This record gives sequence, structure tokens and C-alpha cells, in this order.
Amino acid sequence: MTDLLLILGVAFFCFLFWQQRRQSENAQLYIKQRCQQLDLQLLSVARGEHSIGWPKGPLSIETRYFFEFSVNGADNYEGYALMAGLRLKNVYIPPHPMPEGR
Repeated sequence: MTDLLLILGVAFFCFLFWQQRRQSENAQLYIKQRCQQLDLQLLSVARGEHSIGWPKGPLSIETRYFFEFSVNGADNYEGYALMAGLRLKNVYIPPHPMPEGR
């Protein structure tokens, strides 16, 4: 019986790790697309804190991804994207100068 519980525990841990990797890949894709739409240069993406989004909707793990971007290559700003499961919930990009040519 303990062997079965150990196998289930390892399988559950592997499932959570796999889902987190998929969520990270989706977040990077969404952030990259948003920066391309706004003519911004994406500098880096980092995973932030997790929370469980359950009281007002279905059970899902929400993760905040922080990213840095640049307008002209000399400055940098920090924004974040909020992922709920594998879907993009919100992207915050702080006020910044418009890229030249727009």
C-alpha cells in the first residue's frame, strides 16, 4: 500500500512540474507577442509567486511572471503577466515612452 502511495505521489509531482513548464512556455510566448505588438524589445522573463485562484472561479494555479523590456535599448522597464492555468489572465505594462517611428 505504501508503495502505491509513493508512486502516486511521484506521479503527481511530475504532473505539477510538467504543467508548470507548459505554463512558463505559454507565458513567455504571450509576453513575446505583446512586446512585438508594441514594438518593444523583450529583455528577460522570470517566474514570480504562485497563488491559488479558487474562490471566484474554477480551481487553478495563478502565477505572476515578471519581464523586463526596453524601448530604445538604453532603458528598461518592468511589467508582469498573470497566468491562470495555461491561459493569460492579465498583462501589465507600465507607462513608457513610445518607440520612435510610431
